[in-house]
Amino acid sequence: MHTPTRRLFLGAGIAGGAALVAGCSDDAPSSRPGSSASPAPDPGAWDPQDWDSVRAQFLLDPELAQFAAFVLSPHTRLLDAAIADHRERLGRDTEDALLTGHSSEQAVREAAAVFAGGDPSQYALTDSTTMGIATMYGGLTLRPGDEVLTTTHDFFSTEDALRLLELRTGARITRVDLYDDPATATADDMTKRLLDAVTPRTRVVALTWVHSSTGVRVPVQEIAAGLRDDVTLCVDGVHGFAAVDVDLPDLGCDFLATGTHKWLFGPRGTGILWASDWEPLTELIPSFSGPEGPARLTAGGYKAFEHQWAAKDAFEFQQSIGRARVVDRTVEQATQLKDGLSGIDGLTVITPTDPNVSAGIVCVDVAGRPPANTVQELRTRGVVASATPYQRSYLRLGPSIATSPEQVDQAVAALEEIVA
Repeated sequence: MHTPTRRLFLGAGIAGGAALVAGCSDDAPSSRPGSSASPAPDPGAWDPQDWDSVRAQFLLDPELAQFAAFVLSPHTRLLDAAIADHRERLGRDTEDALLTGHSSEQAVREAAAVFAGGDPSQYALTDSTTMGIATMYGGLTLRPGDEVLTTTHDFFSTEDALRLLELRTGARITRVDLYDDPATATADDMTKRLLDAVTPRTRVVALTWVHSSTGVRVPVQEIAAGLRDDVTLCVDGVHGFAAVDVDLPDLGCDFLATGTHKWLFGPRGTGILWASDWEPLTELIPSFSGPEGPARLTAGGYKAFEHQWAAKDAFEFQQSIGRARVVDRTVEQATQLKDGLSGIDGLTVITPTDPNVSAGIVCVDVAGRPPANTVQELRTRGVVASATPYQRSYLRLGPSIATSPEQVDQAVAALEEIVA
């Protein structure tokens, strides 16, 4: 694997990668009794070293502890201001904004490289993790008899992208269990199970960095170190990106797809596809950006460019706080949550306690209660959680920079009350 050199992206058009996700307006007044809309202070008047000030950047209902904010990220005031600026520019002189849009797109790549490592030429822009996954697996060239090794723990987007890869190429998909009990998963055991399943026919390994079904973090670096040079390692990185403090080139994978509207708290409808080298991939969607590198893998088409271009500001927001500080804040609260829940009868913490094999997601089994029911009961107590969308579903909470240690205690007390 090698890092490609910088390239000049040509073309009067621009590439896409940020379709606006329709949904509720973040600045609409809350419908909850007794609540009111948050004030709108100067978005630039905040202190990145003060966690209360960081949390105040979000337009979240202050009466709710938001442990599901990572599912589809709420915008910060700074981010909404950046989006509004791009939207105004598009509205005032659309043609000029489009003609200069390639520089706005490149600015996103440059900010991504500062935040996550490597070179801007290693970052293509997408709409979502799913688009990145489709581009990653859809662009690979395989032959009948080649093997793609994956796991039994992956999200639908990876599973279906691999199904389509199998239909298109005739390659064989095989799966391995990385753990039997997620709570006791270890890096050594997961690495051994995966590497033991590699055969001479294996050409691609498809992994998910952090399993949204259990909260288990896969040891990507250790697995990468044990693979043959002729095996391509592809990663769904969505729940590790901005939740684990590591530069992407240091992971050792060949490709990584992630949304930037998860733990990065970027604009809804944005994502990136990172590559150590773009050469193995064939583009699927015509590009407006240019014929080489990330430009050819950044899908063309007109879209919500104000969201795509504002991703730069999301990277810079996190960078101003400090990636390591953000990750430490997330891990500290996740550990506090797991410790608090582990002593409650009727609750089983599914996610490993070891921070080396977990990240921000904490999954919990509530005895005798469907997770969706517990989600609703928590909401009546001011705690917002989610249920994992898998055949075996768990209650899921995601501490982040949008929550506080006091709200972690609130969530623990609420769950203790529910199961009492």
